[in-house]
Amino acid sequence: MKKVALFSGQGSQYVGMLKDYYENNIESKNLIDKADELLGYSLSNICFNGPVEKLKETRYTQPAIFLHSAVVSSLTKEKLIIEGVAGHSVGEYAALYSAGVISFEDAVKLVSLRGELMFKAGENEPGTMFAIIGMEDEVLIDICKMLTIEGNVVVPANFNSPGQIVISGSRDYLREKSGIFKEKGARMVMELPVSGAFHSPLMKPAQDKLAEAINNIEFKNASVPVYTNVDAKEETNSEELKKKLIEQLTAPVLWTQILNNLHKAGFTDFVEMGPGNVLQGLTKRTLKDINISGFDKLQDIENV
Repeated sequence: MKKVALFSGQGSQYVGMLKDYYENNIESKNLIDKADELLGYSLSNICFNGPVEKLKETRYTQPAIFLHSAVVSSLTKEKLIIEGVAGHSVGEYAALYSAGVISFEDAVKLVSLRGELMFKAGENEPGTMFAIIGMEDEVLIDICKMLTIEGNVVVPANFNSPGQIVISGSRDYLREKSGIFKEKGARMVMELPVSGAFHSPLMKPAQDKLAEAINNIEFKNASVPVYTNVDAKEETNSEELKKKLIEQLTAPVLWTQILNNLHKAGFTDFVEMGPGNVLQGLTKRTLKDINISGFDKLQDIENV
């Protein structure tokens, strides 16, 4: 029974997250206090009390999700034998922390910087994202290529599960052209409440600055294979993981492919670590004959 830990991405956050850990577990309280200290503001207050609009801002969402996942990972490491890790978008940072590649301190600083840079990139180059439901990958990729003309960008951003893909691109242009996906057979086309065209070439200015920070941090070889967003393959080499983490910001998240590759490698137990249960849902829609579980609340861990 091979277990893989899956780390949540943006969209899993909720007001009240981490509060039970802070109030009832000293190890968690210390990590949460440490994050507040490193960030220079009270992320814990935003997690516990919101408001939801503030928690939804990518500069706060990303460190909040990382922190929740890191706390879960730290509390479960003595209880579970994990033989592989993968994280969805920002979740890849928690996967790297869990596999001993980056320290907690460096991860908090990097994730915070990533959130700030993506927020600013979205202000400077307005972008948006749409969920496209019920369309084949190849058809969607062809439409994106057809629409990427005259400086306008439309690209696949997240392959979440079969028939559920998120696209990213220039805000006004994508809003104007999004109907094409419905005309070509998509069941549903829905704009997402995001502040930029994440995982697209419009994030290039953020990528350059993030690369500088990543290259100044010590990465260690991973203690277990990390299945990375950019190519869905397993990796343990520190330099390769560094490269792939930089590429990730402007490349699509190959989540469906990651799940399929994990299954092919013999993983049978898929455990989500972090807020909510989004990845459990995606796993259920992608794979059959596997065990799916998750750790969100402190109670979930205490029940093991």
